[in-house]
Amino acid sequence: MPPRQFFQTISSSDDGVPGKRRLIAALVAVPGLIPVLAHAQLSGAAAQPEPLDGPLSLRLAPQLEVHPNVSGQRPATFVLGDSTTGTANTDIALRGSAELRQGTNIVKGEALHYDVDTDTAAAYGHVVVSQSGATFTGPEAHLRVEANEGFMPAPKYHFTLTGGSGSAERADLLDSERSVLTNGTYTACRCSTNPAWYIKGSEFDFDTGADEGVAHNSVLFFQNVPIFASPWLTFPLSGDRRSGLLPPTFSVSSTNGYEIALPYYFNIAPNRDLTLTPELISKRGVFTEAAYRYLSTNYSGTITGTFLPDDAITKSNRYAVFIQHNQNFGGGFGGYIYYNRVSDNTYPEDLASPVNQFLNGTQLLYQQEAGLTYNNGPWSVLGRIQHWQTLEPTAAPYGREPQLNVQYAKYNVGGFDYGAEADYSRFRITSSDMTEGDRVVFNPYLSYSLIGPGYFVTPKVQWHFASYDLSNIGSGSPAGQPKNFTESVPTFSFDTGLVFDRSVHLFGRDYIQTLEPRLYYVYTPYRNQSFAPLFDTAESDFGLAEIFTPNTFVGNDRIADANRITAAITTRFIDAATGDERARFVLAQQYYFRDQRVTLLPTETTEQATHSDLIAGASLKLGAGFASETAFQYNADNEQLTKASVGFGYSPGTSRVLNVAYRYTRANTTLDNQPINQILISAQWPLSHRVYAVGRFNYDVNGARLVDGLVGLQYDADCWALGVGLQRYANGVNTTGGQNSATRFLAQLTLKGLSDVDNGLVAAFRASVPGYTPLPGQPPVPSRFTDYQ
Repeated sequence: MPPRQFFQTISSSDDGVPGKRRLIAALVAVPGLIPVLAHAQLSGAAAQPEPLDGPLSLRLAPQLEVHPNVSGQRPATFVLGDSTTGTANTDIALRGSAELRQGTNIVKGEALHYDVDTDTAAAYGHVVVSQSGATFTGPEAHLRVEANEGFMPAPKYHFTLTGGSGSAERADLLDSERSVLTNGTYTACRCSTNPAWYIKGSEFDFDTGADEGVAHNSVLFFQNVPIFASPWLTFPLSGDRRSGLLPPTFSVSSTNGYEIALPYYFNIAPNRDLTLTPELISKRGVFTEAAYRYLSTNYSGTITGTFLPDDAITKSNRYAVFIQHNQNFGGGFGGYIYYNRVSDNTYPEDLASPVNQFLNGTQLLYQQEAGLTYNNGPWSVLGRIQHWQTLEPTAAPYGREPQLNVQYAKYNVGGFDYGAEADYSRFRITSSDMTEGDRVVFNPYLSYSLIGPGYFVTPKVQWHFASYDLSNIGSGSPAGQPKNFTESVPTFSFDTGLVFDRSVHLFGRDYIQTLEPRLYYVYTPYRNQSFAPLFDTAESDFGLAEIFTPNTFVGNDRIADANRITAAITTRFIDAATGDERARFVLAQQYYFRDQRVTLLPTETTEQATHSDLIAGASLKLGAGFASETAFQYNADNEQLTKASVGFGYSPGTSRVLNVAYRYTRANTTLDNQPINQILISAQWPLSHRVYAVGRFNYDVNGARLVDGLVGLQYDADCWALGVGLQRYANGVNTTGGQNSATRFLAQLTLKGLSDVDNGLVAAFRASVPGYTPLPGQPPVPSRFTDYQ
């Protein structure tokens, strides 16, 4: 075909016609504007036209723009064709590469007739109709152009802005956003033929403005196999939320058998939604879960409830309620509510959510708490009521009914830091014959810091005041236990350190190496605290985070007497070019000038060695995605390794990660004289271009058993993804005190572009494998002008 041009001279012909016209472009004289079609891809200054040389010169526009029509004026209409006949301002007929353009509407075909008075167009032969980002192709079309009304037989269609496409026996165009297709198909797969999934229905109602599609008498096909049918099915045309059925989820567990759930999602408002999930559990019955979420500028929360009537195994009604609400009242005031409750002791191991149970095993403590908070400048206030539902065989913790906690802190006031904590708590517990009562605590402190180039010195003095008023004294209390008594314990600490650095050249790179010695001295005189009950206090762990704290206990019921000094030395290697810390090595140890006499229980021994265990730690970040963290706790007197933690991570790229860790803790009374000796391996690695393996194995060396394990596979196709997982996990404690285990199998099919619902499988992969990368979704929908008509 010769190049098309806008004007060509008229030549005579043998048939007596004044001249065969090859008018390639004709303007139908309709008053109006000629809008520039566009789709904004930029924003801000980047979207502004850039002037070239002078004020009267052209401007370079970085993107196309949409200019709306002036009210009351019709857009100009252009027609293009190899040949044209007609009457000006009345009608026109075109043949050969015929086109009609009016505003954002485009009609193409081999032949086209346009009536100006009625604004109707009829096109024949390989017709293409494009309007507001939707394209329809078929053998013919009959349209009212400006109104975007008409019909097409046997069309194929494509929504450019959302990526959806399909075909039908007939398409009725209602306006620029709505269309009805009869006996058609729909898919969001971006392939021209043989989509992996599609919906087939007797009628489709599309509304691109509302981003919604409705299929009547529909069947969902996957790989040409029907997998779901519904007389009425709604779905989003893009990734936005929409009310409707979600894909069913399927799992198999050793405790419940087959579990099949069919969620229904209610998109109540942009900031509120509800998911109702009926689930058939083969061994128990019909289990229903309702989850309501809400979000506002000043509050947010979730309300979840579950109910299983007449459990086929336990012969009882079973339920759970989970409420979480956070409120911002303004002016620094806030509030929250956490309420969690289950119907019975075995509910978590039998009916816990697949997401939670697949990840964490069995939950035995359920928090029930409501509080008010205030934070403004140096003030921080908390008032709350706290209660716990405790499931057997876990020991019940104390609740605070109520608690008022006030904290005040000021920093760098002439070099001084000072503040105080005041706390009133009434402690209650559900266990019988336990000590209960009120406690008032006041903990002021004052410190002064001298900081200079390469050094710091911080002396600090603090005081602990506690007053007890016990309403009930338990049978395990010491002899002569009073109901009312007070405690007063002062503490002095002195923290100082130096920082040296030098430049070094290692392995072909420049580094800054630091040497940071530190001394931390604590003195706390002995005060007898054996009458104080253990409301909220336990022995703290011993590690790098705790070795520089004054108290060896956590809580306000015990303040350890101390006359000790902690010595530590740290060296770091910092990349001189980027500032990234590539390596760190730490050694620390405590030295005791006096044995600690304060213990949690009167029966505990108070004898100590002259020094603590030696703590050694190291972290490395090498090239090619390799990193490691190692920590040891070594008892030099007994020549025994007390604790060890060694971990390595290797991640050379996306979806490629391998983690290896070893954990060891020598047997002690806290662990019921059972050591921890475990090897943990987790990984995500591609087996091929589309297949990824995921796994986690936590193996107990002493017990020669698998503590927990997870194996899974994921297949990532262009417009669908399939994942399967099998996990062995802890599931409560049996009657002899041993750990119960359970097995669960989950399968998840994701149809990209239709819905993306996680039934717990992806969440389990993410929690089990540090560094796990979820499979990518569909690529972003291209601009509507990528295939500009």
